[in-house]
This record gives sequence, C-alpha cells and structure tokens, in this order.
Amino acid sequence: MALHRLFHLSSLLRSAVSVTLRRNIGLSAVVFNKARDLDPVQKLFLDKIREYNAKSKTAGGVFEAGPAYQKNLTEEMTKLQRLYGGGDLTKFPQFKFPGMHDIIGLISESAD
Repeated sequence: MALHRLFHLSSLLRSAVSVTLRRNIGLSAVVFNKARDLDPVQKLFLDKIREYNAKSKTAGGVFEAGPAYQKNLTEEMTKLQRLYGGGDLTKFPQFKFPGMHDIIGLISESAD
C-alpha cells in the first residue's frame, strides 16, 4: 500500500514539475524576445538593413548607385569577360574535351 502511494505521489510530482518547466520555458522565451527588442542600437541597425533591402528590391538593383558605380561595374565585368573568354558570366561554363572519347575507349578496352 505504501509503495502504491509512493508511485502515485511520484507521478503527481512529475506532472507538477513538467507543467512548471513548460510554463517557465515558455515565459523565458517571451522575456528573451522582449529583452532582444529593448536594444535600441540593434533595432535601429536591423531597421536600416530592412529599409535598404526594400529600396534595393524596388530599384531593381543596387540602391543609390551613381554613374561612377555603374561605370566601375561595367569595366570590371568587361575585364572578367575578357579574362574568362567572354560569354554569360552568370552561367556555369560548358567544358569540351576533344579526344576524350578516344581515351575512354582505350581505358575500357584495357579493362576487358
């Protein structure tokens, strides 16, 4: 009988502790979020980043890019195209190896 009461008491204690922990974890998450929002420098920094991101999306590129920036960008793109053989620099290059089929044929013949 005492053993039965001990098991019953332990299950009640376990459920009370789990409810308390669950409540404290939920409360600490809310407090942490509020504490994070209280830092004015961090909030201002994130607001400016979000504002710049929104303006860049509406502008369709770099926000507040002047003619000097555009000129520098086109010069650098021209240098890269000349250095890497032209073409579209946003696509992965297609590699062509002449005579590769002959080498693969020789390897497969030697394996047989």
